[in-house]
Amino acid sequence: MLKLYTHPMSRGRMVRWMLEEVGESYDAEYLDYGTTMKAPAYLAINPMGKVPALVHDGHVVTECPAIIAYLAETFPQAGLSGDDRGAALRWMFFGAGPLEYAIVNRALGVEVTPEKSGFVGYGSYDRTIDTLEDTLRTRDFLGGTQFSAVDLYLGSQIGYGLQFGTLPARPAFIAYWDRIKDRPARLRATALDDAALAKAKANG
Repeated sequence: MLKLYTHPMSRGRMVRWMLEEVGESYDAEYLDYGTTMKAPAYLAINPMGKVPALVHDGHVVTECPAIIAYLAETFPQAGLSGDDRGAALRWMFFGAGPLEYAIVNRALGVEVTPEKSGFVGYGSYDRTIDTLEDTLRTRDFLGGTQFSAVDLYLGSQIGYGLQFGTLPARPAFIAYWDRIKDRPARLRATALDDAALAKAKANG
């Protein structure tokens, strides 16, 4: 059995989307920041006290890219591992490493001077963004010839970046997000999380 611990306004939305893509039955438990997310029962699952977390057959998996990759590999019948495994792994870790930290540091106002760029895995924000843009100009999907888990993860990052202004609205990013944002599994996942959020707000 699959169980997702999440919050409707967290990155657990990515994992919910992935679960809908996989098509296996699962339960979702919504936690609150500062209360149930920090309670002993959940800290026993994820001592970091953050979501999402996935529990499956006694295995606990945390961190969005790890959960998404785990689901792709555990349920190969969904066809989400990517038919170019080298590319799928490369861009999954690019999203979890260079892109993630380039965006976060920029949002926090952390400036990495050129002479210190070798100390960070992304080098510079501009180099990271240009690398991603150059790649998306030449291919529709990042894990091979069709949509796969890496597109879900990195595409979600691009979607959030475009929505909140942490990524520039370059044509290659907009076109890539437009290719994947209306997938039925994403629309189902979004509806479920939006409904949970509305219920939480109504209950105060």
